[in-house]
Amino acid sequence: MEGHSEAHCLMQIYLDYSATTPTRPEAIATLQHVLTEEWGNPSSLHHWGQRSALAIETARWAVAQLIGAPPESLVFTSGGTESNNLAILGVARRVLEPRHLIISSLEHSAVEKPAQMLEQQGWRVTRLPVDAQGRIDPEDLRVELQDDTALVSVIYGQSEVGTLQPLAELAAIAHEAGVLFHTDAVQVAGRVPLDVGQLKVDLLSLSSHKLYGPQGVGALYVRPGVELTTVFGGGSQEGDRRPGTQAVAAIAAFGTAARLAAQELESESQRLVILRDRLITQLVALAGVELTGDRHHRLPHHASFSIERAVTAVSGRQLVYQMNLAGIGISAGSACDSGQSVPSRVLKAMGYGDRAALSAIRLTLGKQTTTADVDWAALALGQILDRNYS
Repeated sequence: MEGHSEAHCLMQIYLDYSATTPTRPEAIATLQHVLTEEWGNPSSLHHWGQRSALAIETARWAVAQLIGAPPESLVFTSGGTESNNLAILGVARRVLEPRHLIISSLEHSAVEKPAQMLEQQGWRVTRLPVDAQGRIDPEDLRVELQDDTALVSVIYGQSEVGTLQPLAELAAIAHEAGVLFHTDAVQVAGRVPLDVGQLKVDLLSLSSHKLYGPQGVGALYVRPGVELTTVFGGGSQEGDRRPGTQAVAAIAAFGTAARLAAQELESESQRLVILRDRLITQLVALAGVELTGDRHHRLPHHASFSIERAVTAVSGRQLVYQMNLAGIGISAGSACDSGQSVPSRVLKAMGYGDRAALSAIRLTLGKQTTTADVDWAALALGQILDRNYS
């Protein structure tokens, strides 16, 4: 990459914030403090236990504030996957006979897999279609609702293509039919304003490590009055909905990250939109690079592309390896699925062919991303395409 300083050539640029975010220093400080000073079992009645219990409840308040929820409505979990499973299977286990579930065709595997589990148990599962930008037509949901539909689960911000769904409208249609509505908001929290009262959702999944908290902890919002059956046997923690001794330090650090995310959300979201649009403009100017997902209804930090028309016989995974050699971290679709050499089922659902669905890449931005990072990544990608695959 001629004309650039050696120092810049050695830069390490991380553009995979949808996979995970670095734990912010304030959350690390909370984690260390709780591990050393507030390590008691929060179920114990003595001083040590009650200090830990207070740390959990302080975090519960902070996470609840981020989504406009009452603190008692939050259940702490091990992350977004468990939250999604608890929402779907927790509703299903309250029903005596197999019924009907509606999800989108773009769900994360943490929703798709439990839906498949229910299908094996006799449930009928409808997967709502999407348009070429990954958006659901709300009228399709209205048509698919049946008398025995128990739950609708639609991802808010899609992790592979960044598309945001018309969530409030979808939830309203479900409620008109008396059906519960769940959303996987893992990619949205801390990036887009969330208010469960305005969205009118019954269940909402969160993950700490997507908003600069530690990995291994998340939460499920359960609207007051909604009953879930726990999917584990054990103690009475988390209101009998998630048994097991809580990960106090991780939960407390999650709370710190959520509190700071709420404070910074507006300014950081605006900054990321500017960087995202700058990156998209530069990459779609490259021959054969096509934006995937909705251009306008989109996560503020998310840029995703198909490189099918720019390259010959190369997958998104191969391009990830090439970018990594240049010191730039991107992904091929979702981090949870990128180890699989199969066409993206998300892009297939959006109408892409097998080759295009194998040639997807995703660049996601975060707190440490600068204008120089975006420009350098676009330059590097263009030169890699020109040099190796044209």
